[in-house]
Amino acid sequence: MKFFENEIVAEFFEDKLAVAGVFIFVLFMFCALFPSLLSPQNPYDLEQLFLENSFKPPFGEFLLGADEQGRDILSAIMYGLRISLYVGIASTLLSVFIGLIAGLVSGYFGGIVDTIIMRIADIQLSFPAILVALIIMALWGQGITKIVIAITIVNWVYYARTARGVVLSEKEKDYAQSAKALGMNSVSIMVKEILPNIMAPIIVIATVRIANAIILEATLSFLGLGVPITEPSLGSLISNGYQVLFSGYWWGSVFPGVVLMLLVISINLIGDRLRDVMNPRLKK
Repeated sequence: MKFFENEIVAEFFEDKLAVAGVFIFVLFMFCALFPSLLSPQNPYDLEQLFLENSFKPPFGEFLLGADEQGRDILSAIMYGLRISLYVGIASTLLSVFIGLIAGLVSGYFGGIVDTIIMRIADIQLSFPAILVALIIMALWGQGITKIVIAITIVNWVYYARTARGVVLSEKEKDYAQSAKALGMNSVSIMVKEILPNIMAPIIVIATVRIANAIILEATLSFLGLGVPITEPSLGSLISNGYQVLFSGYWWGSVFPGVVLMLLVISINLIGDRLRDVMNPRLKK
C-alpha cells in the first residue's frame, strides 16, 4: 500500500470536489474537537440556559436560533458533531479490525473456516442493517459504547467479505508463495506479506462506511434508541427540533439536518476520490 506517496496525494487533491470535501470535513472535525473553545455557550450547562431565550429565531442574538430550553443551536451542533464523529470513526475502526481478521483467516485458510465465517456474514447481510441495529439497541438500551458496538456488529461483514476476496487472489501470487516456501508461518505471511497489499480497498470502503455509520447513529438517535439525552448527537438534535418543526420553529431541526447532510457529503466525496486514485482501473 503506497497511499501516502507524493504522487498519489497530489493526484487526490487535483479534484476540486475532493478538496471541498476535505475542507468541510476538517472544519467539522475541528469544531467537534474544540467545541468549548468555539461555541458561544455550553448548551448542556444549566447555568447558561434561560427560558426567556426559548425559540429565539436565527440571525439575531443566536446565529442559528435557540430551542425550547434556550440552548444555542450552533453550540448544540458543535457538541453534537463530537458525538456523531466519535461514533462513526470508532465503530468504523473496530469494524475494520474485526473484519480484517475474519477476512484474512477466511480467505487464507479456506475450507470449513471460510464456510463458517462467510455463512455468518451471509445470514447477517440478509437482514437490513437498520433492523439489526434497532434490535440490538432495543435489547441493550441507550449508550454511546452500546451504539458503537451495535454499528460494529452491523458493519464488520463488509470488510470481511472484501478482505476475503482480495486475499484469495493475493495468496496465490509469487511473493506470498515465496514467503511460504521460505518457511514463514501463516500468521506472519498474512500480517507481513498479504495485509499491506489488501489495505487499499479496505481504506476506500472504510471512508464511505464512516458516513453510513454516522447516518445509522443519527437514525437510531432520531428514533430515541441511540445516544442518551445527556450526550446528544446530530440525530437527537434533529429529533428534538422535529417535535416543533410544524409550529414554525423550523431552525431546531433544519440546521442540524443541513450539517449532517454536509458531513455525509464531504465524507462521500473523499471516499469517491480515494477510490479513483487507489484503483488504477478507474483512472480516466
